[in-house]
Amino acid sequence: MAREGEGVKPWEMVFKTGRFPVEISDTTKLGSATAPPPPKPLLLAFPTQSGEYPVLLLFHGFLIPNTSYTQLLQHISSHGYITVAPQMYILTGENAEPEIDNAEAIFNWLPDGLSYYLPDKIRPDMENVGIAGHSRGGKVAFGSALRLAAQTTKIKLSALVGIDPVDGTGRGHQTKPPILTYKPHSFDLDHCPTLVIGSGLGPKWNLLIPPCAPEGVSHTEFFSECSSPSYHFVASEFGHMDFLNDDAGPLTCFCKNGVAREPMRSFSGGITVAFLDAFLRNDSEAFNHLLLQPEDAPVTLEPPQSFVSKTYKLISRL
Repeated sequence: MAREGEGVKPWEMVFKTGRFPVEISDTTKLGSATAPPPPKPLLLAFPTQSGEYPVLLLFHGFLIPNTSYTQLLQHISSHGYITVAPQMYILTGENAEPEIDNAEAIFNWLPDGLSYYLPDKIRPDMENVGIAGHSRGGKVAFGSALRLAAQTTKIKLSALVGIDPVDGTGRGHQTKPPILTYKPHSFDLDHCPTLVIGSGLGPKWNLLIPPCAPEGVSHTEFFSECSSPSYHFVASEFGHMDFLNDDAGPLTCFCKNGVAREPMRSFSGGITVAFLDAFLRNDSEAFNHLLLQPEDAPVTLEPPQSFVSKTYKLISRL
């Protein structure tokens, strides 16, 4: 449980476990004969306290199982969010178009299907739905937000989070469908608030192994193309796989990473919570503070960036 004593500031609280106990469940082990099956197997993390909660979808990275994100899911859900992590595939090729189509199918399933897999006392707030993705999952999240899928979604997107998103192996070597256009602020996101989280070590070689988040197709370029309002935080001393569970497995060894994962999980989970609180709950105190005082984060950050137009400005002091 989070410490709620006097003197603990909101921007400190977001980096700690929240006040809600969390349950994690697997849709392959739930449901009934009348429950509409989800398009893909889902991990669900949700508060156990009765109430209505915003929903955040999180898409996994390339060849990474959704179970490698349970510690991050639990952190976010403990602050009062229902998190939904699809298992998009077991093996796949370079083309991400099927994943983007499946992401839209999951979106369209949520309004009528999600409640069947939650306790009766837990109600998803379908007016406040966000989407997030790590690595290739970030590409999928942006592709979905940009409406690149074959079908249209029934849900208006309330927030978008790219967690070290990657659009291929290098500039000129994007995977299908290419997301980046290399035109500043060219993404048509329908004014969806966007947060891009980057790793400082993601573009670095790991001995003889190429970077996991190469320059030219990673977080810097994604933020550059975001429309207003958008925000960019980069943890300089951590790597592309430091968002995952401590026991995430040998795949993490291919990337250059920091000395431990827990600080980066706390940061990425906390800044996501602060961002969602600001735009879904109209509580911007923690997010405002961290934009202006990034030294109060639990990791070393590069100076945060923001792109906020005059007509859509939450952070009035920037």
